[in-house]
Amino acid sequence: MSIKWYKFELHPMRNSKLVRGCLLGMGGLFYLKIWLPVTNIPVPCVFHELTGLYCPGCGMTRTALSLLNLDVYQAIRYNLLAFLIPPLYIAYTLANKNQMRWASRWMMAVMLTVTLMFGLLRNLPALEWLAPTTLR
Repeated sequence: MSIKWYKFELHPMRNSKLVRGCLLGMGGLFYLKIWLPVTNIPVPCVFHELTGLYCPGCGMTRTALSLLNLDVYQAIRYNLLAFLIPPLYIAYTLANKNQMRWASRWMMAVMLTVTLMFGLLRNLPALEWLAPTTLR
C-alpha cells in the first residue's frame, strides 16, 4: 500500500477526528497557558477538599503546566501516574485494534489496578514522595 502524499488534503468532513482533536488540544493549551495565568483561579480537587487525601489525579493540571514548560522532573513530582498510564494505554489500544480481546481486557485491568494502587500508596506516610510536591 503506497500513499500519495501530494493528494493528501485536510478536508474537515473526511478528517473530523483530526479536526476535533486539534480543536480540543488548542482549547486545552488556551486554558493552561492563557486562562489559568490571567485569572489565577486554581483547579481544586473535590476529593482532596472533602477528605484531605490525594486522589490518583491530584496534580495533573500542574503536571501539564510543567510539561508545557519542559520541566519533566517537576512534572514527575506532581503526578507520576501521568507517565505510567500512557504506555499501558498504547498497549491496550494496539491489542484492541488487533482484535486481541483477552490482551485488551488484561491491559484495562492493569491500568485500573495501577491507578487504584497509586491513589492508595500516595497517601501512606512511608510513600509521601508520591504526593504532589513543588520542588522550587
